[in-house]
Amino acid sequence: MENLKKMVGVKAAEFVKDGMIVGLGTGSTAAFFVEELGRRVAEESLQIVGVTTSNVTSAQARELGIPLKSIDEVDFVDVTVDGADEIDAQLNGIKGGGAALLMEKIVATYSRDYIWIVDASKMSETLGTFKVPVEVVPYGAGQVFRKFEQAGYAPTWRENADGSRLLTDMQHYIIDLHIDKITEPEKLARKLDLTVGVVEHGLFNNMVKKVIVGGADGVDILTK
Repeated sequence: MENLKKMVGVKAAEFVKDGMIVGLGTGSTAAFFVEELGRRVAEESLQIVGVTTSNVTSAQARELGIPLKSIDEVDFVDVTVDGADEIDAQLNGIKGGGAALLMEKIVATYSRDYIWIVDASKMSETLGTFKVPVEVVPYGAGQVFRKFEQAGYAPTWRENADGSRLLTDMQHYIIDLHIDKITEPEKLARKLDLTVGVVEHGLFNNMVKKVIVGGADGVDILTK
């Protein structure tokens, strides 16, 4: 599995050229992409600026010598490469397993090109195998949780190892929704968008342009 993640991470780095502003995703697969960019910066004198999607990625990029700017310091991002937790046949996806969905979606929204890198196990015909993370403000979070219970979404709090509620980099809670089959992801996204107290959710619909998939037979590139 680690070899597949590295393979797609290295492949995605081929889409990065000199002078680009690059969105750096979060998670175990995206880390291989960032690592390869760091190698190119050091060994090939690649000239780029990174925009990160989490504190963890920022720390990795700095350690590798990748120059960074915040999303507000750039007009746009040329290309963002990130992982995904599940992708359906229409290339809609669920993200947020690493609790960075808000920053990930902001950077993706201001990107001219957006690429996901995954291993073949993340591909599904219909979403629902992976939980849908919902980032909520702490004030009134219990009310939102109860609303999700009443809707039949089987919510759970995202927690730390000690049982305390996890706080995202933006100091919000995450409620994970366990929905067996999401046949209409756009309809669900609209409902979540209209829920007061919800900051963002992990449904990334109609956003990605390319998906680089690593499998037993090598790398496939899927396009919208």
